[in-house]
Amino acid sequence: MRKTFGLAALVILFLSAAAGGFAQSKAKKGGSGEIVLVFRDGHRQSFNLADIAHVEFTGGVADFGSTNPSAPPRGHFLGKWEVGDGTGNKFYITLKESGEALRSLGNERGTWVYVNGEARVTWDDGAQDAIRKTGSRDQKYAYRAGKSFTDEPDNVTVAINTSPRPI
Repeated sequence: MRKTFGLAALVILFLSAAAGGFAQSKAKKGGSGEIVLVFRDGHRQSFNLADIAHVEFTGGVADFGSTNPSAPPRGHFLGKWEVGDGTGNKFYITLKESGEALRSLGNERGTWVYVNGEARVTWDDGAQDAIRKTGSRDQKYAYRAGKSFTDEPDNVTVAINTSPRPI
């Protein structure tokens, strides 16, 4: 999450600086002073940086993490999630706007990031959880320490956001 905010901040800073710098120089249209935006549907659009006064992002945090247009937005994952432990017991995972994650099972702390339309949580104890939208419902995929998000999960349970709002 912090990496995502850092990347977004870096992109915004670069675009602001580049737009100002190129606007003052005499960049020619069609020259190397362009920015190319690639949209979720795959089409591309170029802009001459000399023509850009500033860049604005409206409607909250820009989401650059998913190339899947049907993926839920990052904000979908904020809140307190009731999930299973794979043995029939329930616990809670809380995902905060700051990128902090809390797990009621063992009072564990961690961090989460939004990647390819899912929330990926890495816990301080080395375990990982992913919350993914599967059809019309959400599921929690658990991975023990040493596994990656592309490995076979140790268990998959239903995930219910009990407080779908920023915490």
